[in-house]
Amino acid sequence: MATAGARNYEEDDDGSVPSPCINVCRMDAATGWCEGCLRTIDEIAGWSSFDDAAKRAVWDALDTRHVTFMAAHAKPSKEPQ
Repeated sequence: MATAGARNYEEDDDGSVPSPCINVCRMDAATGWCEGCLRTIDEIAGWSSFDDAAKRAVWDALDTRHVTFMAAHAKPSKEPQ
């Protein structure tokens, strides 16, 4: 599964905060997050109307969600025999 979380973003040339969308648009029923960008449906729907501070807050939340997502999907390591 691809995710956009836990990456640093660079503001666009015009100084705006870019969307975290990576065009993998499937909602996870258990978490309520998009499997691609880890945003909620409300964050996705409201993105274009959010000011830059709200967009940065979403990016900050994505860092935390990415850690949670990766922990939940981590494969157990094989122990040497």
